[in-house]
Amino acid sequence: MPPQTTLKRTPFHSYHRAGGGKLIEFAGFEMPVRYTGDVEEHLRVRRGVGLFDISHMGEFDVRGPGAVEFLDSMVTNHVAAVEIGQALYTPMCRPDGGIVDDLLIYRSDDHFMLVVNASNIAKDFQWLREHCPPEIRLTDRSDATALLAVQGPRAPDVLRGHVPDQALELASYRFLHGPLFGAPALISRTGYTGEDGFELYFDPAHAAVVWEGLVRAGGSAGLQPVGLGARDTLRLEMAYMLYGHDIDESTTPLEAGLGWTVKLEKGDFIGRDALVRQKQQGPTRKLVGLEVEGRRVLRHGMIAEVEGRSMGRVTSGSFSPSLGRPIGMAYVESSLARVGRALVVRSGARAFPATVVKRPFYTQGSKRS
Repeated sequence: MPPQTTLKRTPFHSYHRAGGGKLIEFAGFEMPVRYTGDVEEHLRVRRGVGLFDISHMGEFDVRGPGAVEFLDSMVTNHVAAVEIGQALYTPMCRPDGGIVDDLLIYRSDDHFMLVVNASNIAKDFQWLREHCPPEIRLTDRSDATALLAVQGPRAPDVLRGHVPDQALELASYRFLHGPLFGAPALISRTGYTGEDGFELYFDPAHAAVVWEGLVRAGGSAGLQPVGLGARDTLRLEMAYMLYGHDIDESTTPLEAGLGWTVKLEKGDFIGRDALVRQKQQGPTRKLVGLEVEGRRVLRHGMIAEVEGRSMGRVTSGSFSPSLGRPIGMAYVESSLARVGRALVVRSGARAFPATVVKRPFYTQGSKRS
């Protein structure tokens, strides 16, 4: 018998175990970190196609009169400007500008779906509920939603003939409702890897039909499951944020380089006053990309120094399988945020040179614009 666990499991847990996935705790879930190896799985997505179980993510349903105004008061990006069938990436901030979470908002004709980070489901729901007017119906549908991602340049080959033809022509950050191997689904094209691909939301009752359908349909394209390890290196190469590492309640969107998501002109929202002040004064620190010579890997928490003085801290780091060198991100004093600036990263008694570089690190992905 499998060992007993108090961790939550996604509807695809039995497939991960049967497929040899190495299971670990992640955000309260038992999730596969890898199957064959992080580098192999990473390159499979870059060159072909991979299948991700991301059912640990949270989904909230928001509906009722005034839903647009409510959401616009809660997040930094402009919800009212989003069309039906479009998704929006946005931070959600505290009054001091600190990031409660970064999330996706999907606009359908009669409601919105919010997709939040797994580690923040309870916190986000409580935060929204505390500010929710009585005419808005806010529902946590996380346990009632299965979510898979098919990512890679051959992703359309896997889904062709099993979703509506229009789904294969979706632009980035667009979605539609339609059948997926005969099951009702929301099919979107957002992505967290830099490659072409789709996110598939559906009722967990259809988990077996969809998983097994994807595996069969993806056989000729080389589709294989991919774990959290490769998901992390794929997103890092694109300099996508990982909540709890690169952003949290102590960081603001302006410091993180997410100023493009902050629409100060749209009207009032939680955190606006603080962000206006920070924009006027200029952030004292900024998140930058770093590259390291040799093979020394940057890790979360390492110190960035100049002339022996601490100037910042590494948030994410790894060896980049696509580029063949170590990369990472760090918050540094704004005076050091210039591309080409040399600094030193320290880990205990060891120190090694690093250079500020442009983000994203990887620019050859197949993701649609």
